[in-house]
Amino acid sequence: MQQTPRDRGQQWLGHGSHGHHPQALPGDGSDGLPRLQRVIGLEVPGLDRGIVAVAGVALAAGVLRVVSEGQALFPGGVAGWSFATLTGLIVGHLVALGRDRWWGGTGSGAALTLAILLLYGWMPATLVSLAVVVLVGAARRHRWRQALRHGAVDILGIGSAALCLAALGVHPSVESPWGPPEWGLRALPGVLLAACAYLVVTRVLLWYSLAPRQGGLPTVARTALQRQGMVAVALLGISPLIVVVASHAPLLLPLFAVPLISLDSALWIARARAEEQLRDPLTGLANRQWLLERTWSALDEAERLGARSALVLIDLDRFRSVNDTLGHLAGDRLLLQIADRLRTALPRGAEVARLGGDEFAVLLPLADSPTSAQRIARTLVSALGSPLDLDGLTLELEASAGVAVFPDHAGEAEGLLRRADVAMYQAKRDRSGVEVYEATRDGNTPDRLGLLGDLRRALEAGDIELHYQPKVNFDGTVAGLEALVRWVHPERGKVPPDEFIAIAESSGLMPRLTDYVLETALGQVARWRARGLTVPVAVNVSPRDVHSPGFAGSVAARLARHGVPAGALQLEITEHVLLEDPHQAASTLAALTGHGVRMSLDDFGTGYSSLVHLRRLPVSELKIDRSFVARLAVDPEDAEIVRCTVDLAHSLGLRVVAEGVEDDETWERLRDLGCDAVQGWLVSAAMPPAEATSWLRARNGAPPPVEGAAPALPGPETTGARRSHGQPAR
Repeated sequence: MQQTPRDRGQQWLGHGSHGHHPQALPGDGSDGLPRLQRVIGLEVPGLDRGIVAVAGVALAAGVLRVVSEGQALFPGGVAGWSFATLTGLIVGHLVALGRDRWWGGTGSGAALTLAILLLYGWMPATLVSLAVVVLVGAARRHRWRQALRHGAVDILGIGSAALCLAALGVHPSVESPWGPPEWGLRALPGVLLAACAYLVVTRVLLWYSLAPRQGGLPTVARTALQRQGMVAVALLGISPLIVVVASHAPLLLPLFAVPLISLDSALWIARARAEEQLRDPLTGLANRQWLLERTWSALDEAERLGARSALVLIDLDRFRSVNDTLGHLAGDRLLLQIADRLRTALPRGAEVARLGGDEFAVLLPLADSPTSAQRIARTLVSALGSPLDLDGLTLELEASAGVAVFPDHAGEAEGLLRRADVAMYQAKRDRSGVEVYEATRDGNTPDRLGLLGDLRRALEAGDIELHYQPKVNFDGTVAGLEALVRWVHPERGKVPPDEFIAIAESSGLMPRLTDYVLETALGQVARWRARGLTVPVAVNVSPRDVHSPGFAGSVAARLARHGVPAGALQLEITEHVLLEDPHQAASTLAALTGHGVRMSLDDFGTGYSSLVHLRRLPVSELKIDRSFVARLAVDPEDAEIVRCTVDLAHSLGLRVVAEGVEDDETWERLRDLGCDAVQGWLVSAAMPPAEATSWLRARNGAPPPVEGAAPALPGPETTGARRSHGQPAR
C-alpha cells in the first residue's frame, strides 16, 4: 500500500529522532491525525456571525422568560454579593495581567460560571460570564470583537449545560437553588454531564471561530486537548466546592479567588511552555519542530489535491562577521529586522520559521512548479538584500536560498528540508543567490556516507599516502616539493583527491586530515634532511584550518617535535580563505609567518578575493592556476592574464609559480613572461616518498642546464610516461 507523506513522517519518527524533532509513539493516535487535521481544518462560512446571532436570540429569550415569570436574574443577599466580589477579583486579575481569553477561556472564569450554573441556573451563570467578558473587553478596547465572540460562545456553552441538567430533571434557579442538600449519587451524572457539555461546546466553537486555518498542527492539537483536559479537571474539582461553600458559608466565597487565580496562572504557564516548544524565543517565529509538523500537514494536503508543496531554506551570507565585529546583541537586533522583512515579503499562504542562527525556512503549502517556487525564493532573497539600519550604521547583507519541491525532490518533510539545505549550500558555493535542488549535484548519498566512514578509518590506520610533486626554477634548481594526498581504497581502488577532500571539508573531518598530512610531511622532511636533502615541502591547508583557533601554535609545536626548521615548511592556502573572515585569516597567517613558516597563495585567479586583501596577507608566493596555464601558448587572453598576474605579484614582492606545465612551449612562454618557477607533468608527476627521494638525489647530481633550454629532468623520457604517475591535483 502506498504511503502518504504523514505515514512516511511518522515512520521516520518511530525510528527515533534527535534534537528538536517530536516523537510519535505507537498507540498515541498518530495514525488518525490526517483525518483529524482535515476535520479541525474545515472552514465554516459565517460561523462567527451565526454564533453571535444564536447566542443573542438565546439570551433575549432567556431574559424574557425569567422576567415574565417574575424570577430574579441574580441572587441577592450575602451569597449574591459574595459571588459579585469573587467575580470582580477574577476580572481584576485578568485585566491586571493583560491575558487574552484565546479560544480556550480561563480556568477561573469557567469554574465560577459552572458553579453558578449548578446552583442558580442558566441566567445567573450567563450574567457572570458576560460580566467577565464585558469588563475585560472594556479594559482592552481593541479586543471588543474577540470579547463578543467569547461572550456568545459562553452563552451557548452554558445553555448546553443547562439543557443537560433539564434532561435529567434538574431546573435550578435563584428562587430554587440546586444545592448540596439535594445532592446525592443521582446528582453526580448531572454535574459530570453539565461540565462536559459546557467544556465541549465552548472549546469546539472557539476552536473553529478563532484557531488559525493551517491544517491543524498535531502538536497544537495535542497541546489544546491536554489543556482542555486540565480545565475539565479544574471544573469538576472546584465548581462543586464553590457550590458547597456558597450554600453553607457564602462569606467565604471571595477566598476562592486564590485557588481560581492560581489555576488560571498554572494553565497559562502550561500553555506558554507548550507554545515555546514551537516558537523561536528571539524572533517569535516558528521553530524547526513546528516547521516539520506543518510541512507534514502541507504535504498531506498537497497529495490529496494532486498539487505541489515547496520548502525554501534561506541562510545569510557572512553573518558571522556582523557578530564578530558588532557583537551578538547587534546580531540579534539584525535578526529581528530580518524576521520582520520575511514576514512582510511572504506571499499569501506561506509560512516562515527560524531554524537557528541565521537560517530561516519558508513553507509554500501550494506551489505551481519548481520555477514558481524559485521565483518566490528570489523575491525573498531580494527583500533581505535591501540596506538595513543598525544603530545608525547601514548594512547590506546577502542571502542564499535553496528550494526543494514535493513530490519532485522528496516525499516527506525531513527529506524535503534536507534537500533544500543541499540546494542552499550549492547556491552559496556558486554565489548564485537561489538554487533548486538537483539530484545530480547532491553528494549526500549513502555511498558518500560510506566513503566518509572509510576515510576516517583510513586516517586512523595510516592508509592515506603522501606523494610529492616537484617545483623547479627556470635554471633547473629544485624550488621545493608539494605534498599531495593519495588514497587507494581496498575495494574502490584509487579515490580521486577532489572527491575525498570535499567529503572531509563538508563533514568536519578536514582538521584531522590536515593534522595527518602535516605530521606525515614533516616526518618525511626530517628524514630527507638527515640524508642531506634540504628541499622545502609545501602542504595544502583548508580555510577551516586557517580559521581554527591555535592552528599556528600547533604547526610550530609540530615543527619543533620533528626538529625541522620553519623555513623548510610552506603552507598553501586558496583565495576562499578570504571569503569568510579575511581579518581572522590574516591574523593566523601572520602568526605562522612569525614562526618562520612561508605562505603560498594557491589556485590564484579562481576565487573572489580583492587586491586589498591580497596586499595585506603575509604570503611570499603566488601560484597561477592550471586553468590559465593550460592554453597559454594558444590563447592570447590567457597569456595576458598570466602576464598581468606575474607583474602584479612581482610588484607586491611575491614569487610566482605556474601550475600544470605540460610542454616545452608553455615552459618557454612562462620564462619569457617572467614567471619564477613551474610545476607540472613536464617536470614530474607526484611521486611516492621512495621515488621522490631517488628523483631528488638524481637532481642534485645532475649537470647545470644549457642556457636558453628547458633543463634536463630525471625520470621517464616521455610526457605520456610521466602522466602515468597520476594526477598532480590535490
